Amino acid sequence: MIYLQLFLAFLQIGAFSFGGGYAAMPLIQAQVIDRYGWLTVADFTDLITISQMTPGPIAINSATFVGNQIAGIPGALVATLGCILPSCLFVTALAWIYVKYRNLTVLQGTLEALRPAVVAMIATAGITILLPAFFASGAISFAAGNFQLRPVLYFIGALVLLRKWKLDPVLVMVLCGVCEVGYQFIFR
Repeated sequence: MIYLQLFLAFLQIGAFSFGGGYAAMPLIQAQVIDRYGWLTVADFTDLITISQMTPGPIAINSATFVGNQIAGIPGALVATLGCILPSCLFVTALAWIYVKYRNLTVLQGTLEALRPAVVAMIATAGITILLPAFFASGAISFAAGNFQLRPVLYFIGALVLLRKWKLDPVLVMVLCGVCEVGYQFIFR
C-alpha cells in the first residue's frame, strides 16, 4: 500500500509541477507533510538542502529522498518513477506530434515565437541567481557591505574562460571552487 501511495503522490507532483523544481516544492510539501505526514518540517528543510546539493532536478531528487526515507530503495524507485512518468509521457506525445506536423507553418510560427520567451525566462533565472550572489541584500544597492566583489570577479573570470578560451564548464566550476577554497584558506 505504501508503494502505491508513494507512486500516486509523486505522480501528482510530476503531473502538476509546471515551472521547474522550485515550483514543485509547495506540491511536495502538501503531499509529504500535510497529506501523508511522511516528513516533519525539519525533515522537509533537509530534503530541500539535499535535493539542491545533489545533481539533477529538485523534484526527482526529492522523490528519491522521500521514497528512500519511507520505504527504502524500492520506495525510492517507485516515487522517482511516479515523478518522471508524466513528463516522459508528455514529451513522448509532443515528440510524436512534432514529427508528424513539423512542416506545418502554424507549428513553425509557434516555435519561432517561443524562442524569445525561453531566452527571457533563462535570463530572468540568471538575474535571479546573480543578484543575491553580487549583493548581500539580494537587491541592487551599493551601500556599504552590500556589494560583494569576489563573486563578481569569479563571474567575469568564468565568463572569459567559457567564451574566449572555450573551456569545459565543469572545469570552470572546479577552478572557481578552487579559487574560493584558496581564498578562504589564505584570508580566513
